[in-house]
Amino acid sequence: MITGKTKLTGVIGHPIKHSFSPPMHNTAYKKMNMDYVYVPFHILPENIDNLITSAKTMNIQGLNVTIPYKTTIIPQLDEIDEIAQKIGAVNTIQFKNGKAKGYNTDGIGAIKSLKKYTDLEDKNILILGAGGASKAITFTLTYENPQNITIANRTQQNADTLIENIKKQTPYTNISYIPIQNTDEIIDDIDIIINTTPIGMTPNIDECPINTDKINQKHTVMDIIYNPLETKLLKKAKQQKAQTIPGTHMLVNQGIEAFKIFTNQTPKYEYFEKPLLKILTQKQ
Repeated sequence: MITGKTKLTGVIGHPIKHSFSPPMHNTAYKKMNMDYVYVPFHILPENIDNLITSAKTMNIQGLNVTIPYKTTIIPQLDEIDEIAQKIGAVNTIQFKNGKAKGYNTDGIGAIKSLKKYTDLEDKNILILGAGGASKAITFTLTYENPQNITIANRTQQNADTLIENIKKQTPYTNISYIPIQNTDEIIDDIDIIINTTPIGMTPNIDECPINTDKINQKHTVMDIIYNPLETKLLKKAKQQKAQTIPGTHMLVNQGIEAFKIFTNQTPKYEYFEKPLLKILTQKQ
């Protein structure tokens, strides 16, 4: 039961009805007997400038941030975490001692998902795409000392901008670009493949971002798409004996990191995964 003592958390976006976060967080609160509730807030663009002040007024404990506010919310924050600052996007806000601090848990969620299956140090990593998710994952990966990072993208300009930002803001320099249609040329030298593009997402489930013929058992392949649960890229990679990691892993892990920021408590992985898989299975 929600009372005057119940602590409020939530997610802001425009639109917001598609969010999978409320069932994950609220399931964890219930399982852990925590007097919290997690609410989706549909914030119209004309009202976003008042968001942080309003959240403080309502004594909100934490907010997740989704499209289109991950960058526009930054000027309102009192503080910003180092990684979020470098990425230039915030997906989690903690309200504490009257201050709003921004974080980005997307990259952390991806790294935790990968580390469950493989080491990252001294590995050759191929990242497909150069958008927001790629940016978060790539910046966070630089802290793990991979041997090389290659960005494969359709347009070189976006990849070059990401690479320049990495070199400018971190000590990491072993990063380069390749046209996404040419990834066959380097697959033999790659250890880990991460798809951050929307290619293969429902309803376009028959699409694949790269040619998979050379993928084999030496590769670890992660797709951040979670609908469908298994993309064509992952199906092909699994058929060729590669280790595959579905997008639900990153979604769950980034949510758990946000939960920890909000509450200083760590929920069990299954508390987030079970409600998520239930919803996604119904959508298949």
